[in-house]
Formats: sequence, structure tokens, C-alpha cells
Amino acid sequence: MMEPFTALKSKATPLDRVNIDTDQIVPKQFLKLVSRTGFGKYLFYDWRFDREGKPRDDFVLNNPKYAGRQVLLARDNFGSGSSREHAAWAILDYGFRAVIAPSFADIFYNNCFKNGILPVRLKPEEVNYLFKNDDLEIEIDLARQLVVAGGRKMHFEIDEFRKKLLLEGLDNVSLTLQLESHIARYERQSRTFASAL
Repeated sequence: MMEPFTALKSKATPLDRVNIDTDQIVPKQFLKLVSRTGFGKYLFYDWRFDREGKPRDDFVLNNPKYAGRQVLLARDNFGSGSSREHAAWAILDYGFRAVIAPSFADIFYNNCFKNGILPVRLKPEEVNYLFKNDDLEIEIDLARQLVVAGGRKMHFEIDEFRKKLLLEGLDNVSLTLQLESHIARYERQSRTFASAL
């Protein structure tokens, strides 16, 4: 079971780059962890830290102004590259519950929903508006499929099934467990049929 996503209010952390791939989101050398937690400290590691492991002053996540924000704002083709689910784990573990961009790589987009992150596709001009006004509080209303910032309302599309999963906090396991009585009945019928042969 994941934490349900209904509505979120937060300012955004602006990451003004295109084609951010999953190896930049969480570099391959950190993929050896066996649980989904603990990846937040490796998020954008090569951009956040120098070779000695010291924070780079010029990277947005190291700016105290953006600490604690739950919306990541990016440009086109966010999450491209390999299919590693660790990228979504790192984003969530760091504290982001939503990512807003004009477009996402398909596998990353799907992995977001599996992990309780809302990927929001907005028009390029709407994303530009948010980049120009990164001190605005953003309200994301999943049920109404709306992003509201500075009095501007921006609608986004989302598949109804994925929307339901996020609203109810259902991952693949909890979704399957909702069918537990049907699975148990099928197993009983199978045993009965097998013993009758």
C-alpha cells in the first residue's frame, strides 16, 4: 500500500534541463541497495556533489531556498534512458511527490505511478510559466486534474485507472490483494477439479 495522492500544495524545485535520463537521476553505482528506501541521498548525485563528495553550490537541490519542496519541475523527456525503477524510488525518497514536465519517457512515467509519484504533463508554455514563477505555491488536485498557481488553472490528462490507483494508494500488490477472495475461490475450485480426476 502506498500513501494516497489526492491533493498537494508546494512550491516547485526548478531543474531547468531537457533529456534528464535515469542514470543522471540515480547513477548506476548506487543501484546495489536492496530496498526501495535510502535512494534520496543519491538523487542527481553527480550534479549535486563534486569528486570529493562536497555539495556543488551551483546545483538547485543544494540551494536552501528549495529545501522541503515536494514538486520537481523539469523540461522535455524527463526520465529517459534505462528502465531502472530506482529513479522513481530516489525521487520519492528525497521528498518529491509530483514531477511536472512537458513530456516523460514512457517507462519512467509508468514507474512513477507504481511508486506513488504523480507525473504531470503540462503544455510547454505552462511549464515555462512555472519556471518563471518558481516562488508561487502550486496546488495539484488529482481528482479534478488541475494544477493551480498564481491564479492560473492548468488542466492535465491522466488515465482513469492510474488516477484511481494514486487516489486510493494502491500499488500492484495491494491491487492484487483486493482480489484475494476471487483468487482463493479459484484455488479451491482447482483443487476440487484436480481431486475429481
